Amino acid sequence: MRTIAFFAVASFAAFTNQSHAQDAAAGEKVFMKCKVCHVADKDQNKVGPSLNGVIGRTAGTHPGFSYSQAMVAAGKSGTKWDEPTLTTYLHDPKAMVKGTKMAFAGLKDDKDVANVIAYLKQFSK
Repeated sequence: MRTIAFFAVASFAAFTNQSHAQDAAAGEKVFMKCKVCHVADKDQNKVGPSLNGVIGRTAGTHPGFSYSQAMVAAGKSGTKWDEPTLTTYLHDPKAMVKGTKMAFAGLKDDKDVANVIAYLKQFSK
């Protein structure tokens, strides 16, 4: 009985890890839309701020990037880039932070948003 339970847990863990890897891989493809302005795999600002280590970062605080006043104010009011906040922002950046410099209209597909977040999590510090 213990052997069956062990294999059931091991199989579940393997399946769970596979699905996360697939989400991140799909997220990398979706991130191609973001690459025009952002970098995730290294700490480098472009037209937009580096997204390397963005998970857990306070909005408007990455060093060396000139944020809009609206984004700086969002950070000062406590906005941190966690999964729920990123989900809202990636769906409609201008609705969440009125006055953001980000020109991107957002990702409409929930799966695309979840996959991009899975991709960004790989580069969390």
